[in-house]
Amino acid sequence: MSIDPTPDRRPAPTGGQPRLCRRALFGGAGAVAAAAVLSACSAETEETDSTPAAPTTPPEPGPDAAVVAAAADIPVGSGVLFADRRLVVTQPVAGDYRAFVALCTHSGCNITGVVADEIVCDCHGSRFRLDGTVSRGPARKPLKARPAGARGADVVVD
Repeated sequence: MSIDPTPDRRPAPTGGQPRLCRRALFGGAGAVAAAAVLSACSAETEETDSTPAAPTTPPEPGPDAAVVAAAADIPVGSGVLFADRRLVVTQPVAGDYRAFVALCTHSGCNITGVVADEIVCDCHGSRFRLDGTVSRGPARKPLKARPAGARGADVVVD
């Protein structure tokens, strides 16, 4: 008895049903996957929902929160970038301190500064309000908030 190394090319009995070969099955599955990826990409660029995401209100900082600045160093109606800590601290209104991770939610670039009343990412031009919400894209998600507040004359952040 010898074993023939070439595969049997005869069609298998299918009871009158059309037969689907592996090549057609995987080719069709690949086409469906490619279409899904392309439609997801185009849906992202075509979305026109300009409703800003609601600002997040983080919890109060805990007892081990670190002092990041003197309260007097954070201007009312603006903020300060602490690039070495990858942290932005803002004070939208007097006594309301907010802190955010200084990474743009668009593609993870470093936030480059605070100009007047906007947090700026020069990587692709995104801008954020002092509450962390998006004021100009391409970013669509708010900055990640960190617990912040005043303790005496200092601003602390968890």
